[in-house]
Amino acid sequence: MSLAADQQDETAPLADRLRPTSLAEFVGQQHLLAADKPLARVASGGPLHSMVLWGPPGTGKTTLAKLIANASDARWINLPAVMSGVKDVRAAVAQAEAVKKLGEHTVLFVDEVHRFNKAQQDAFLPHVERGTVTFIGATTENPSFEVNSALLSRARVYVLKPLTAEDLSHVVTRGCKLLEIKITDDGRALLCDLADGDARRCLNLLEVAAQLAEGEITEHWITAAAASRYRRFDKQGDAFYDQISALHKAVRGSAPDAALYWLCRMLDGGCDPLYVARRVVRMASEDIGNADPRGLQLAMSAWDAYARLGSPEGELALAQAVLYLASVPKSNAVYKAFGRAMAYVKDSPSHGVPLHLRNAPTRLMQDLGHGKDYRYAHDEADAYAAGETYWPEDMQPETFYEPVEQGLEVKIRERLSRLRDLDERTKRKP
Repeated sequence: MSLAADQQDETAPLADRLRPTSLAEFVGQQHLLAADKPLARVASGGPLHSMVLWGPPGTGKTTLAKLIANASDARWINLPAVMSGVKDVRAAVAQAEAVKKLGEHTVLFVDEVHRFNKAQQDAFLPHVERGTVTFIGATTENPSFEVNSALLSRARVYVLKPLTAEDLSHVVTRGCKLLEIKITDDGRALLCDLADGDARRCLNLLEVAAQLAEGEITEHWITAAAASRYRRFDKQGDAFYDQISALHKAVRGSAPDAALYWLCRMLDGGCDPLYVARRVVRMASEDIGNADPRGLQLAMSAWDAYARLGSPEGELALAQAVLYLASVPKSNAVYKAFGRAMAYVKDSPSHGVPLHLRNAPTRLMQDLGHGKDYRYAHDEADAYAAGETYWPEDMQPETFYEPVEQGLEVKIRERLSRLRDLDERTKRKP
């Protein structure tokens, strides 16, 4: 990052003072900026196009956007989404139109573009289409969900990655040079680890540690500066949904240790344990189902235990449920059967209930034939009325539920198969 600190406000945060002023100083994102990569030509002054830079905090989205604008000799207008409205968008466009008449082009940068609502995004869409401005948006959230499809179709999405330990080590070296301090190898390693891929946090921690330290910066001073380990987690952001997805898939994949890891990551990151409890109940039905019905019972018990005990005591019950669900046989037969049945019902007529299956609590209903000829299964051999039908009269039987050969569903599958054979033999009797 830039070392021209003598021209900058020394009271500004270290991360701002070290913001790169050229592409040569930019650290990381080589999958986009290496010589043969997508943004290399643009960042070196090639043809400019609208884009969305998507990545976690501290990966250089704003800095990269500025470098691209500078390389293209474009004017720079910054619209922070959290502080701007439609009026600000229109004012920015008016500026761009004015300088366009003078032969200058404008980059309209929208930081945290996911916070712009549809009306705000629509306000500058026509001007992007006409080329009045080149739009560059920065977001930590998935643009597929947060950016209007019309705007997204006119911009390329570039995904920025968390900085590697090697990248962060370069950042630390530059920070130490500017602050005229030294750091031990162990202190550097811990600092890069605590930064969690975020260059801004890395420099902020380094600056605090430098203020606390007496001499060389060691692990002790880094720990003191950090106070607690930072977690990249947002209760409404991509990290949140990515982690619950990882937990669910680890359970589904019968990987109990990985499932426990993701559970702990979510709890440590501040996720509401009751949200996890609800999702664990869903996993029990979706991915274990009747292969082990105890899974649903245990999931419900864990939810109840946490509701009664709270943290941290109740969290152990959630861990127990997650480990159990990840360890037992799996079946999505219930999940698939429910989906098939719901789809069938939505796409088919509202068939009437056959008379023999209708309730007959009154004499009138009995006289009308409700319940007539109904066979009470418990009075039949094996408590099964072989050959009886429970479908609407004008509907052909369908097969929605297909038990898998896992866990208890092996026995369920065998029993249902035997009962269907009984039905077929009964139908063939003269």
